[in-house]
Amino acid sequence: MAERISPTSLQHKQEHIEQPQRGAQKADTLVELAKLEPLTDGGLRTSQLLAQTLALAPDHHEARVLRERLHQMFVPRWHFPMLADKTRNNAYARAINAKVKPGDIVLDIGCGAGLTAMLAARAGAKHVYTCEQQPLIAQAAMQVIRDNGLSDCITVIPKLSHNLVVGVDIPEPADVVISEIVDTVLLGEGALATLTHAMHMLAKPNARAIPESGKLIAQLVQSDALMNLMRPTEAEEFDLSAFHRFASVAQLTPNDVAACALTPLGPASDLFGFDFTIPTVRSARTTTNLACGQTGTIHAVFVSFEMELAPDIVLSNGLQSDGHWGRTAFLLDHPRPAADGTRLTVTAQHDAAQLSLTIAGDEPALRASENATGWLKRALDLPEHLWKTPHVATTAKVRSSAAKNKEGPKKMAG
Repeated sequence: MAERISPTSLQHKQEHIEQPQRGAQKADTLVELAKLEPLTDGGLRTSQLLAQTLALAPDHHEARVLRERLHQMFVPRWHFPMLADKTRNNAYARAINAKVKPGDIVLDIGCGAGLTAMLAARAGAKHVYTCEQQPLIAQAAMQVIRDNGLSDCITVIPKLSHNLVVGVDIPEPADVVISEIVDTVLLGEGALATLTHAMHMLAKPNARAIPESGKLIAQLVQSDALMNLMRPTEAEEFDLSAFHRFASVAQLTPNDVAACALTPLGPASDLFGFDFTIPTVRSARTTTNLACGQTGTIHAVFVSFEMELAPDIVLSNGLQSDGHWGRTAFLLDHPRPAADGTRLTVTAQHDAAQLSLTIAGDEPALRASENATGWLKRALDLPEHLWKTPHVATTAKVRSSAAKNKEGPKKMAG
């Protein structure tokens, strides 16, 4: 005898089939809306639509691809090795513990994931105001701070520090200004312009700063592997030397530095010093003779920084240092033999955001931060007053990855 199926059972079965179909259709619609959404809000609305899609259909392929593309567009990849850099994190923790006092108002510039703001709160700050220009990052930082139970004493402001106003965004000038907005040569993220504004307009007289100071250092190095990496002489028996003129400055990842095994040929010499407690955007120029102390071949001038966060707490991206920062090497057009006593004359110049180095006898080298600011300026056609300030900052860091277009395309492409 055939089983009798009630109308109610049939309706339930039909709904069981139709609900996933409706869910899939709605997910597809949300993805189409996400692709049409303008990115002028920093990707916030697009991110919300993609999150709704994946809540309905966790395995939606296009939504997952678009979300990853959105994150890579607006959240630079250097954030992750930076947060994993234990040397950096510990140095900032010690410096903040040493300089932040109970009752202090702290301004933290460049919130990121919120780590330095939370360190300041843990050190006893009365309140921490931390600014972050990228809305997706600011939103995530708020969640991180909430998860750690510090929302009552940390305020995340989704703005550039240049746009903060005392009495509007922060109730009073800061006792302490904390920042970590430097690239491989200290300058490329607009630290000088940012800190000059902050220390004059957003901080109390004689406010403390972390870091306190920094300096750029140069030394001569040898590395056949570096030259083979940046200027391969041939490929499949074809001469490539005419292409070498595009490789004047090597921006090296930590892995590149390890693989190339740069050998110092002589002592390091100071180029420039910066006082971050009383910063200035004045340009400077210096000429110095870099010495060799051993026999070899001079392939490049290696430029690194030392940054003093607090007395006796120093961070560096020198040859012997560890950490997430990239390294910068100015390549000689023609390698030169070195012996004990050999000297090479170099002229270094900097403005508020860029460094250039001219090696005597070589053609002038490209700017060290060319790929961080020059390329980005041209790509976005930014006016001069913008590309010389940290509008480029949080997306153009030359740490261990290439610069990224801050705004990206106007909509998410399919």
